[in-house]
Amino acid sequence: MSRQSALTLAETCFDQGRLFELLARRVAYPTESQNPARDKEMRAYLTEEMTPYLEPLGFACRIVDNPINPRMPFLIGRRFEDESLPTLLTYGHGDTVLGMAERWREGLEPWKLIQEGERWYGRGAADNKGQHTINLAALECLLQDRGRLGFNVIVLIETGEEMGSPGLHQVCAQEREALRADLLIASDGPRIDPGQPTIYGGSRGLVNFDLRLNLRQGGHHSGNWGGLLANPGVILANAIASLVDARGRVLLEALKPEGIPDSVRRALAELEVSGRGGPAIDPDWGEPGLSLAEKVYGWNTFEILAFECGDPANPIHAIPPTAWARCHIRYVVGSRPEGFLEAVRKHLDEKGFGQIEIIPVRDSVSRATRLDPDNPWARWAVASLERTCGRKPAFQPNTGGGLPNDAFSDILGLPTIWVPHSYGGCSQHAPDEHLLAPLAREGLRLMTGLFWDLAEEGRQG
Repeated sequence: MSRQSALTLAETCFDQGRLFELLARRVAYPTESQNPARDKEMRAYLTEEMTPYLEPLGFACRIVDNPINPRMPFLIGRRFEDESLPTLLTYGHGDTVLGMAERWREGLEPWKLIQEGERWYGRGAADNKGQHTINLAALECLLQDRGRLGFNVIVLIETGEEMGSPGLHQVCAQEREALRADLLIASDGPRIDPGQPTIYGGSRGLVNFDLRLNLRQGGHHSGNWGGLLANPGVILANAIASLVDARGRVLLEALKPEGIPDSVRRALAELEVSGRGGPAIDPDWGEPGLSLAEKVYGWNTFEILAFECGDPANPIHAIPPTAWARCHIRYVVGSRPEGFLEAVRKHLDEKGFGQIEIIPVRDSVSRATRLDPDNPWARWAVASLERTCGRKPAFQPNTGGGLPNDAFSDILGLPTIWVPHSYGGCSQHAPDEHLLAPLAREGLRLMTGLFWDLAEEGRQG
């Protein structure tokens, strides 16, 4: 029994096909939360797959009904060795986006795990079945090596993340005692670079809202009325231009964060944002004076997701009556999201755009969270991963995207450590989703080492 022997077991688990076998079983469940016909499959994922897997490992499991959407139940599994030991909460989601079977490349299909070279194809392989399968397999390896874990574990699996995690915050509140722990360790999303192990401690928040201008009924011929009738598209475009400039810089101060804390700035200074595997980065876009890492992980952004005026599919020579835009703000800790829409209203009124309506988008707000790089758990996790892989991992105080992390950090009061096992080119939410085998193998080693160190070193701080 040693750290190295546990890592060797993790390598064996991967090399002899155990991880592939586990993931293949789980991918076979078509758990499309966006498909109302998949209720049975989502519950079966918890009752027929995850519960029979966890119970032999010493977990007492129960299904928790979703108080918001009954289609999307939760599983809570608890393995307690001693109240004096640290308690780990780990999380995953068993639901996926739609399979899109007709759009997958020939030879592939969403509900069957298929290996081609270093890629394991299947819906959920990267998001999120593969990631929580790696973490639970690491616990299994540790248990096999030590005979006990050396800490307590609570497993929480939901089935509605791809629908915005309805009910997650309510379940965390009502099950606060059952979910009481010292920290969260979970996995989702991509690494900052495929070759660099990554840790992040939270996520940017999200606010969506619509701008709409309705001036009249019906369109009117531009030859007869051009120059006489106000064009809502022109007005709305200028209103948006008063909020964000032509280079993506946010102009309204109330939509910006207070600043970037020194500890966060130091952590971001060590990150290289290359965009490898994605489109070419526009280096002059966004807030001037910030590094690429600061722009995406340390600052707020204002985006237009959609803009509609007239009939885009069949434009005619008429001045349209209405214009509409979906606006999208990603924000970091240190912002005041509760005041965003009020500030936009005040600004538009002052600029002469009082006719434009501001419409909140229902269920389209998430809270920003962040783990300070100086937090003892953050330093511990970085040291553990570096010890396992021989190179320092990237540490992001928060990701650029969104997660329901506030359910754990704010409601349960936990420090949150996320160790992603995927990469930016994995095609999650698209056809041909896949998990990279080398990242899965390394991820299994990293998590086994992390859990070993939790058993040996206990609580931090």
